[in-house]
Amino acid sequence: MNKLKRLPAVLLALCLLAGCGQTPAAPSGSSAEPAPASSAESLPESTKETDPPATTAAAIEEHDYAGEITLEMHSNSAKQEVTVKNFVDGDTVHFNVPTSLIGDGELKARFIALNTPESTGKIEEYGKAASRFTHEKLENAAAILIESDDDHWNVDSTGGRYLIWVWYKEKEDSSWRNLNIELLQNGLAISNSTAQNRYGQIAMAALDQARTLKLNLYSGKPDPDFFYGDAIELSLSELRRHAKDYEGKKVAFEGVVSQVSGSSAYVEEPDPETGLYNGISIFFGYNLSGGGLEILTAGNRVRVVGLVQYYEAGGVWQISDVKYREMRPDDPGNLQKLGEGFSAAYVLTDAETFANGEVSVQTDEGNETFPYAEYVIDSSLEMKGLKVLSVSTTTDPESSQNGAMTLSCDCGGITVTVRTKVLHDENNELITADAYEGKTISVKGLAGSYDGEWQIVVFSADNITISD
Repeated sequence: MNKLKRLPAVLLALCLLAGCGQTPAAPSGSSAEPAPASSAESLPESTKETDPPATTAAAIEEHDYAGEITLEMHSNSAKQEVTVKNFVDGDTVHFNVPTSLIGDGELKARFIALNTPESTGKIEEYGKAASRFTHEKLENAAAILIESDDDHWNVDSTGGRYLIWVWYKEKEDSSWRNLNIELLQNGLAISNSTAQNRYGQIAMAALDQARTLKLNLYSGKPDPDFFYGDAIELSLSELRRHAKDYEGKKVAFEGVVSQVSGSSAYVEEPDPETGLYNGISIFFGYNLSGGGLEILTAGNRVRVVGLVQYYEAGGVWQISDVKYREMRPDDPGNLQKLGEGFSAAYVLTDAETFANGEVSVQTDEGNETFPYAEYVIDSSLEMKGLKVLSVSTTTDPESSQNGAMTLSCDCGGITVTVRTKVLHDENNELITADAYEGKTISVKGLAGSYDGEWQIVVFSADNITISD
C-alpha cells in the first residue's frame, strides 16, 4: 500500500521533469496578436487579420525585414522617385510627382498593408510616435521611391489617395529600405490586409516579430506621448472641421498662442492635410491667474484642455473652462506649456481666396469642402495692397471698444473688411480714422467674422503698414 501511495508522486515528478503540462511553443512565423495598448484596435474588423498564436521572444531570431527585402526595379509594378510635399501622419504622406503622373503634381499617398494610430483626428496611443517615425525617416532620406502593388497606381476607398509602398535610402550609396514594413517591424502599425499584397509574407513576418518582442503598440505599456486624462485627445484641425460634434465635451489639443487680447487667447496649428492653419479662441475669463496666464503668452506652444462652446454673440466656436492647478502641474486636465519662442504664422493670403475660396479636405470618409475663411478662422494671416475706402469708428464711452475701427477696403475689386482693436501709437495716443482713410495698407491679423461676414481682425498698430 505504501508503494502504491508513493507512485503518483513519482509520476508527477517525472512529468514535471519531462515538461508535461507545459504549452508547446508555437512554430516560428506564426502571428497571434496580443491586445495592444492602442485604441487603434477599434478599427473595423475588416482591417484585421486572423492569426495563429504568436511565438515567444526567446524563440525568435530578430530580423531587419525592412532592410532585408529587395526592391526589384525591373518588376511589373509602377514606380516613381518622389519628394515630400506634406507629412500628414504615420501612414499618409503627400508627395511631389511629375505632372505627367498627377495633373497638379501632388500624389496623396496611403501606405499599403497597415494602419497607424490616429494623430490628425482623435489622437490615439502611439499615433504621435508613428507620425514622428515616418517624418524622421523620410525627412532625412537621400532618396524616396513609391511603388504600386501591381502594374498600375490604385486608389483607396475614398478615391483621393493612392495605395503605395514607400522605399527610401538613408544615404546615396545605401540600399533601399521599405518604410511600410519598417513601421510594422517597429510595432507602430496594426494589420490592414497585411498578407494580401505583393510583400505579404515578409510584412506578416515583420508584424509577428513586433508582437513577439512586444514593441510599442504591442508592449502593453502606456504611451509616453499620450495624456491619459478624461478629455478627448484630438488635433485642432479635427476640432475645427467637426466642432459641432464636440459641443459641450471636454477636449484636449496642442497649438501655438498667436495672440492674447482681453480675456481670450488665440491658438493655432498647421493642418498637415492642407498646409493651412487652423485656429480657435480660448476664453479664460477670470478662471486663470499667475502661472496659468503666463502659459497663455503669445509665442508659447501649449496643451489646452477645456469645453467646446458656441459663442452666439460672436458666431464662433471657442474653448472655455480652462484650468491651471499650481500644485498639480502634471495633471492631464491642466493647461500646460510645451515650449516657447514660436511666432504667429501670418499666412500670406490674397483677397479673392479669402472672400470666395474653398478648401478641400481628403479624409478616410471621403472629401469635405469648406469656405476658405471659415476653415482658417481665428488663425493668423497677412494681406497686402488693401485700399481703404472708408472707416467707421466705435463711439461708446462705456465700451472697451470705444475707438476701435472698421476699415472697408478694396483689393483688386474684392471688398475686404478690416476690424481693429483700439489702436495707440508709440506715444500712446489714440489712432483715428484719418490715419488710414484713403491709404493703401498691408495688415497682419486673425481671420474672423462679424454678423455673417468675414473680416480680418488687427490687434496692434504695428500690424498695419501704410504703403502710400
